[in-house]
Amino acid sequence: MRQVCSTRWKLEEFHRDTKQLTGIEKCQCCLPRIVRNYITCAVLVWVYLMEKAYETEQTLYQVKDGMFSDFLRQQLKSPTLKMDIA
Repeated sequence: MRQVCSTRWKLEEFHRDTKQLTGIEKCQCCLPRIVRNYITCAVLVWVYLMEKAYETEQTLYQVKDGMFSDFLRQQLKSPTLKMDIA
């Protein structure tokens, strides 16, 4: 019984983290194939974040926030998109 509860808890954690970290609940796709591809990409992102968290001994949320912080700093220094202000 303990093993079943442990496994179920891991699945619940995975579901929560995938929704919160990858934005999977915001998918507005209608075609089943596109939904499948979207979910697959989200799971791959979660796997990548999990590997980085394990390597750096951080939480998934720390890794995600760190990546966005680094990206934001880089974009503020030298933006890749030009904005035309009318």
